[in-house]
Amino acid sequence: MLAILIFAHGSRDPLWRAPVEAVASAVRAQAPGVHVACAYLELCHPELPEAAAQAIAAGATEVRVLPLFFGMGKHAREDLPVLMDQLRQAHPAVAFLQLPTAGEQPRLTALLAELALDPDPAILSTSPHLAAA
Repeated sequence: MLAILIFAHGSRDPLWRAPVEAVASAVRAQAPGVHVACAYLELCHPELPEAAAQAIAAGATEVRVLPLFFGMGKHAREDLPVLMDQLRQAHPAVAFLQLPTAGEQPRLTALLAELALDPDPAILSTSPHLAAA
């Protein structure tokens, strides 16, 4: 069974998690037979090892980790590969794949440019931060 772990930094602000969870919900909607969960580097639970263990307990034999980092900074370049190696050592029968960071995805970059150039007024009016602007 395939598992997708949406991996993000984490924050003490509970509202910060909403977009991460929205990505996980979108993946679930597109792939109902796939185990999908969020995982965090710090400040939120579950952290990556715990989320991976839960996926494996649910029957996952392949785990893909999608890092929701826009830039290829220290967490994506150094911390995540170490965590991935630890997971491979702890679960040698499971295939682990680290996907490119979100910011390295040309389709995401193109979508962000599209949003900047042609914003949908309905989307802008639903944000509490932009509604007052």
